Amino acid sequence: MGFPATRMRRLRRTAALRGLVRETRLAAEQLVLPLFACPGEGVARPVGSMPGVYQHSVDRLVETAAAAYAAGVRAVLLFGLPEQKDAVGSAAWADDGIVQRALRALGRELPGLVKIADLCFCEYTDHGHCGVLTQAADPANREVDNDATVANLERQAVSLAAAGADVIAPSDMMDGRVGAIRAALDAAGKTELPILSYAVKFASGFYGPFREAAGSAPSFGDRRAYQMDPANGREAMREAALDVEEGADMLMVKPALPYLDLLAALRRRWDLPLAAYHVSGEFAMLKAAAERGWLDYDRVLMESLIAIRRAGADLIVTYGAVDAARLLAGELEAATGPGQPPAGSDP
Repeated sequence: MGFPATRMRRLRRTAALRGLVRETRLAAEQLVLPLFACPGEGVARPVGSMPGVYQHSVDRLVETAAAAYAAGVRAVLLFGLPEQKDAVGSAAWADDGIVQRALRALGRELPGLVKIADLCFCEYTDHGHCGVLTQAADPANREVDNDATVANLERQAVSLAAAGADVIAPSDMMDGRVGAIRAALDAAGKTELPILSYAVKFASGFYGPFREAAGSAPSFGDRRAYQMDPANGREAMREAALDVEEGADMLMVKPALPYLDLLAALRRRWDLPLAAYHVSGEFAMLKAAAERGWLDYDRVLMESLIAIRRAGADLIVTYGAVDAARLLAGELEAATGPGQPPAGSDP
């Protein structure tokens, strides 16, 4: 029946009614906080392009993770800034590497925290690319060597697993790396360790602030020869299918908001847990607009995360994880949550 017998506004009339019929739910346990480990002690170096985000020495990183855990966030994604870089990123698999040290410290201090270790080399190589480079007379013509990089990813995965990672998350976009990492982990006796594959990772302009945070900007060229073309959706499904075949336990889409169509398509096709990375540029835009008074940060953050959940994500990597957890706990008011909207906002 149509109007006036049917009135869609009936169930929107009060906060209690809206909460009762809400279709998509967001919980703090579904959020993952990215953290950047750096050398030193007592270090909390702010990232200029991401207000509230820091490069932390291991001791301060543990404190930050503990505060996030107390707020309800149960998982972190770890990146490292090594003491030294070289052409192949060998610090990535050193027993005393920066992320390895962070994993051990977190394991001691926060045994209930899920520790996800990012697997890549852009932070560790002196050229800023995600793996071993081929040789060429003109250095500008050098490319990332897929198979040589995969061999090093195996070494990095085993090292991080030994240091206490709960999940291995390859983000490099090399072909065949999920199967190779699975075989290497199994051979090392880590058959129980899951792989969260960055299955659909685009060569995106939204990564700029991350490159400041991780010190990972390439010294020449860009990453379009191995990260995906933003125009390609069918190719994204092929990438995901190959990772599922190779043994991925979870799949990720990165970035999140510009690619919700692909996240929804993955959800329809597979029952594996799906992650989405609400990346640095997405977060930085919210912060910058809020600083200028153009947006309500709390409200738009929650709206963004709900949209990512509605599209099919089971977990969301976001720099706003602690902010969102506190909103969900009722410490702040969000228009998408229970209660009344903030003063001055639309009802």
